[in-house]
Amino acid sequence: MGRILAIDYGTKRTGLAVTDPLQIIANGLDTVATPDLFAYLEDYLSREEVTLFVVGEPLHADGSPAQIAHLVVGFVRKLRKKYPDIPVEMIDERYTSEEAKLIIRNSGLKKKKRRDKSLVDKISAVLILQDYLDEHLLP
Repeated sequence: MGRILAIDYGTKRTGLAVTDPLQIIANGLDTVATPDLFAYLEDYLSREEVTLFVVGEPLHADGSPAQIAHLVVGFVRKLRKKYPDIPVEMIDERYTSEEAKLIIRNSGLKKKKRRDKSLVDKISAVLILQDYLDEHLLP
């Protein structure tokens, strides 16, 4: 069984999270500069088996698409074209950034580390992945 890789796509940085091979536990993987994302994925996929991409779908509180939504749709289109054998699912990512900031604030990290925006992106990807696991795979 391969891993599930979650992507919290952003205009500057993209957070990544991945499951263990048994698809039970969601772990933060990395935060990558968005222009370098496909190179990073190429390298990662050469080393690890990924059976599914889960991409956060940016929505407003009322369910309408957020400003970045069209960029995420374009990214998903490229992802499907580049990796046609790996399915892509989108999952609502509303409030994941706020939840990630709260987790960081409550973690006891020093103030400088709490301001690290790349940490927010990685934790957001973990939350997206955990939501997917809770909704689709766990009993």
